[in-house]
Amino acid sequence: MGEIIIATSVLGGTALIIGILLGIAGEKLQVEVNEKELQVRELLPGNNCGGCGYPGCDGLASAIAAGKAEINSCPVGGLNVANKISEVMGVTLEEKEKQVAFVRCGGTCDKTKKKYNYYGIEDCRKAVIAPGGGDKACSYGCLGYGSCVKECLFDAIHIVDGIAVVDKEKCVACGKCVSTCPNSLIELIPYSADYRVQCMSNDRGKDVKTVCDAGCIGCTLCTRVCESKAITVENNLAKIDYSKCTNCGKCAEKCPVKIIRQTDIITINEDLKICV
Repeated sequence: MGEIIIATSVLGGTALIIGILLGIAGEKLQVEVNEKELQVRELLPGNNCGGCGYPGCDGLASAIAAGKAEINSCPVGGLNVANKISEVMGVTLEEKEKQVAFVRCGGTCDKTKKKYNYYGIEDCRKAVIAPGGGDKACSYGCLGYGSCVKECLFDAIHIVDGIAVVDKEKCVACGKCVSTCPNSLIELIPYSADYRVQCMSNDRGKDVKTVCDAGCIGCTLCTRVCESKAITVENNLAKIDYSKCTNCGKCAEKCPVKIIRQTDIITINEDLKICV
């Protein structure tokens, strides 16, 4: 009987000591909770798309609470979420214009030529390592196999007539498509930008026309009519400075190959279509 009492006492004493040590460790190692971080995290949409530049919504909430990220950094939440976060953080929101993705290629099936038939994996990142940088004669253009489509969490980009097209009403400018495109064809531009250059070729005009009917020939006619000096031609390719552009449309009117086009608000409901 005495042995049982001794054993019970030893176990009880050991448990008591362990409990005391755990209590002390809990106090010493306790992680302080940032209430603002929790409040900001509650407001974020939870898509974890990475468009803000941080590892998911948890990472962005932590950065905003620490003052390392702007309160309007979430491209998905937009202005509505930014306004709510500004109240939590007690700061004034500095509004910035919505951005949308734009694919700098107009080489649809009827305008671009093909070098051969590609029968590999239907993924741009795989197709681009095929001979000649893919099956299309223009090595700068959209390959049309939809890697960007698969990455978009918001159904804002589809392959239409052989090239990627963005639905600007659905696009949240998360940047997933931008980083996915192996030919670096996609960029984020202001929502209000009415005119865009749909080409990325740096080849000379004669070589461009050989492979595509919708390529920039570097003629510089657009630069001569632009009164705001918003468009330049470098390396045989026209480029618009949207901070200067007034959307007058004179460059589009003058372009002989019509690759400077006015943007239409479109809703994409078409299935993936690859040029055959």
